[in-house]
Amino acid sequence: MAQPKQERAIRTRWLILEAAAEVFDRCGYSGAAITKIMEQASTTQGAMYFHFKSKEDLARAVIVHQADRLDLPKSPKGMQQLVDLTLYLAVELRHNVLLRAGVRLAVEQEESGLSEYSVYEWWIEQFSKELVVARERGELLPNVDEWGFARLLVASFTGSQVMSQIATCRMDLPERIAQLWRYLLPGVATQQVRESLKVDIHRAGVWS
Repeated sequence: MAQPKQERAIRTRWLILEAAAEVFDRCGYSGAAITKIMEQASTTQGAMYFHFKSKEDLARAVIVHQADRLDLPKSPKGMQQLVDLTLYLAVELRHNVLLRAGVRLAVEQEESGLSEYSVYEWWIEQFSKELVVARERGELLPNVDEWGFARLLVASFTGSQVMSQIATCRMDLPERIAQLWRYLLPGVATQQVRESLKVDIHRAGVWS
């Protein structure tokens, strides 16, 4: 009997998390009342507080788990995959509510007072892994620091998506990220790699 109960608890937790993402994405942190989240999840106050102690706890979970439903590459393969990954994220932000809410909450943390930086460190690590492989394959210029560039890329992506959200509700985000790469690549990639790389929004999610 323990296993079905555990599975049911996991399903309920995810149902609440996804409902919270919907409400946080639509209303922001301040406007996302617990009652709205419970109504969206069609759950009880008891179930809500069994899984999450507070709205702050729920917001932190949305931030931390923002990438859980993404189809990320299984292993790092270098510069082309890194470019494709950022374009994939740009497209996903248009319709993946968990990702979009997690990103919004991460950016607007002054409003909630969460100070949750771990998700940025996680993305820096994912990008850095691709750059380490790129280094091994001779794709990077000699003076490029993999961790430093990964940190810059996360910051640049974050700023680009904020501006895109304000300007076009992120409809032009893939184009903005493609343009970002056209300016960044000459500073990090060898000429041979730059000539072979495809900075194409239609490659988003192609992990080949």
